[in-house]
Parts: sequence; C-alpha cells; structure tokens
Amino acid sequence: MTIQRQALRRSKNDRIIAGVCGGLGEFFGISAFWFRLAMFIAFVPGGAPGILIYLAAMIMIPSE
Repeated sequence: MTIQRQALRRSKNDRIIAGVCGGLGEFFGISAFWFRLAMFIAFVPGGAPGILIYLAAMIMIPSE
C-alpha cells in the first residue's frame, strides 16, 4: 500500500499575490493563514528576508 501525496504547487484558488502561501497550505493540509503570518513576520524586521523567501518560493514552486 502506497500513500499518494499531492505535489507542491502554487495555488490558483487561494492566492493573494502569487499563490505561494495558498499552495503551501494545501500541500501541508493547514490554513494558508499560518504561512501568510510567517511571511509577514519574516517581512517585518526590514523587509529583505521576507521578500527574498517569497521570491525564491515563487520561482521554485511551479504553478497549478
């Protein structure tokens, strides 16, 4: 018996900017709110860490 796991993709339905947080939420089975909160917290101390993390995820995670 094998467990079929959904591929990590940027969400088309649950998106605010590029669907990165929505896709992560769907992949891990939790609310996208928690990923958005984490991105916001990474963005607060100067912006660069949050923006770089989001841009890297946007480039590396394919769209649905």
